[in-house]
Amino acid sequence: MILKNKGLWLFALTLSLTLTACGIYSFTGASVEGKTINIQFIENKAPNAPPTLSASFTNKLRNRILSQTSLAQLNNDNTDYSMQGEITEYSVTVASINADAAAKNRLTISVNIQYENKLNTKANFTQTFTRFADFPSSQNIQSVETQLITTISEQLADDIFNKAFVNW
Repeated sequence: MILKNKGLWLFALTLSLTLTACGIYSFTGASVEGKTINIQFIENKAPNAPPTLSASFTNKLRNRILSQTSLAQLNNDNTDYSMQGEITEYSVTVASINADAAAKNRLTISVNIQYENKLNTKANFTQTFTRFADFPSSQNIQSVETQLITTISEQLADDIFNKAFVNW
């Protein structure tokens, strides 16, 4: 039994070293050839969005990319990758109706991202990413807004990360 565990451990170690030896793959599936990125502040251009949305979303996006890659954030144009963008939509709409009244409301956030890969210009993109979360109409948006923004921001950061660095 101990030999089996040592064999499994040795296999896992060998696989890990093989995958990371070339330095461009991670266990997240990300393909990163460069060393530096400039993730610029994501501006808020959406009416009615909370004033803290830009800062919190920018931090979520930076944390997602920097924690899942070996990239270093630099605040200049001499980087291998560059990302900038703006929040273009922040809206609350009716998601469903029940017995002549709104049963659920929906918070929708859209972010337009411009991504530049200076090592492979074919990977460049400009794209709008949109995510939403529903909440009961019996709740006031202010009472659930922070949690909804956190959830949506995490989903948007995942979508942007996957588009930029995961070539699935």
